[in-house]
Amino acid sequence: MKIQKKQAIGENLLYVMVWTAIILVPVLNSQMMSELHVNIENVLIAWRQIAPYLIIFVIHNTFLAPRYMLRHRYVRYLAYNLVLIIGVFWLVSLYERHLATSIFPSMTVNDLDAYRKASFTNLEIYWNVVLGFFMTGANTGIKLMYQSIRDEQTMEALKRQNLQAEMDYLKYQINPHFFMNTLNNIHALIDIDTESAKNAVIELSKMMRYVLYDSGHERTTLQRDIQFLRNYIELMRIRYTNDVEIRIDAPQDADAQVAIPPLLLIVFVENAFKHGISYRHKSFIRIEVRCVEGMVVSTIANSRREPARNRPEPGIGLENVRKRLALIYGERNYTLDIREDAETYTVKLVIPALHA
Repeated sequence: MKIQKKQAIGENLLYVMVWTAIILVPVLNSQMMSELHVNIENVLIAWRQIAPYLIIFVIHNTFLAPRYMLRHRYVRYLAYNLVLIIGVFWLVSLYERHLATSIFPSMTVNDLDAYRKASFTNLEIYWNVVLGFFMTGANTGIKLMYQSIRDEQTMEALKRQNLQAEMDYLKYQINPHFFMNTLNNIHALIDIDTESAKNAVIELSKMMRYVLYDSGHERTTLQRDIQFLRNYIELMRIRYTNDVEIRIDAPQDADAQVAIPPLLLIVFVENAFKHGISYRHKSFIRIEVRCVEGMVVSTIANSRREPARNRPEPGIGLENVRKRLALIYGERNYTLDIREDAETYTVKLVIPALHA
């Protein structure tokens, strides 16, 4: 609705400017003829000559074009437009024959005819009809141009709404997936270490606060997202022994103006814990986040728990992140590089830094 109102205001303003210029032409013409005073009588006669076109324009612009032309009723539009133009000039012809001398008693018929020779409407009726069709055609062209702009902007707005709805859907698919894993971790802790389970609940509450208040926005600061990762890592440390190396290398005081989409990095960290940690072998997870030249560079590396041929296919979280990245940044404005070797599984994500 706002788009349509703005376009309607712009279109109407254009018409007002054009017709104001046309109406001022007789006054300016008197000044250009070096007359000491503007001849009001001549100006009024010129305005009377302009009036038929103004009447045709008003009826065409407010009634015929919106009701028939823009609704693709072309036959009715052409017929009614022809009737309108011929009807108006026929009435003008009657007016000039029977009423002109009573309106301008100081001018004789010969004087009036002489002045009409300088008027652009002093033509045979078929020429007036041609000019009328030219004017209504120009009006139709302008309306079609603004209609095309409105349609294009409306489609863009709908695309943005659909993209936002799709991103919200993907994001809310990630949240239950994440909390399901976290609650499973706490459930496992309850029977093993009650105190650790209590601490885990506190860490989970911090993360839930982030999800509730920050993830609903289009973007969040890099600083908040890093803190969210730290809370998650602290929660996971409770479950594992010291044989598991968990390291996060990220700026403690990241620029508060640097922002990223929320809940992107956590999916890769989750996968690292899910597929990279082993209770029987020494394992590691190394997370590095940097902001370099307007880009946020994140690297998550973890030890491999099983051979590549036995690794499961990527889960719903990773696939949703791929879709979100494509929706937010487009296909070429980000880099997601996943590499595997005999001992390490590494994910490197490079995305443009947003502004908070």
